[in-house]
Amino acid sequence: MPEIRFVVRWPDESVTSCYSPSLVVCDFLEVGASYAVPDFVERSHKALATASDRVREKYGFACSLAAAEMARIDRIAAGYAEHPDGVVTIEAFEPEDSRS
Repeated sequence: MPEIRFVVRWPDESVTSCYSPSLVVCDFLEVGASYAVPDFVERSHKALATASDRVREKYGFACSLAAAEMARIDRIAAGYAEHPDGVVTIEAFEPEDSRS
């Protein structure tokens, strides 16, 4: 199953590389697009839940890395709760094996 990373720029200009066990994340997020923080969180949750379901279908168990990534995104996003107009920009998609 092809893994991918999606690189995001947060409202404070910090950058995070996020993991997905499936390319399905590309159906939920678009490179160059900006999303309000709550919208980004919702899209990420949907993408990562779908990706985890695909892992479950193929291997018989959910992807713990996808669940951990959802929790990490939630933690980071919580820091922007005071900034309702903040946006997250999708900088890039990177195949997981390109980071080696």
